[in-house]
Amino acid sequence: MTAKISYDAVEVGTEVPTREFRVNRADLVRYAGASGDFNPIHWNEKFAREVGLPDVIAHGAYTMAQAARVVTEWAGDPGALVEYGVRFTRPVVVPNDDKGAVIEIGAKVTAKLDDEARTVRLDITATSGGQKVLGRARAVVRLV
Repeated sequence: MTAKISYDAVEVGTEVPTREFRVNRADLVRYAGASGDFNPIHWNEKFAREVGLPDVIAHGAYTMAQAARVVTEWAGDPGALVEYGVRFTRPVVVPNDDKGAVIEIGAKVTAKLDDEARTVRLDITATSGGQKVLGRARAVVRLV
């Protein structure tokens, strides 16, 4: 698979469409099973509150993965992602209801890095409940 977005068609300022991801407690249990991260802050409300959290929170890596998904789906190929990093700024609080939480993720091309390698840098925004949940979220993507 190769990226489907053309380097020549992308400009600094090109925006990746914002996506919304709903996450509920069942998603957290499934993610815990897949990742092996069974920390009780991700499933036990009483424990989460005892350690100072407002409620159960999503795994940081879950949020990070959703942000990477937005970038790789835009590029058209997960293999196009050549560099990726984030800082966790706030937790995604996941209430125990039918709605859960919503994570909104978007990105913007902030630099064309290398014409020969056809790489661009994207700055990623991720919010939940109106709060920024990822900081310094950046990806480098190789385009066609």
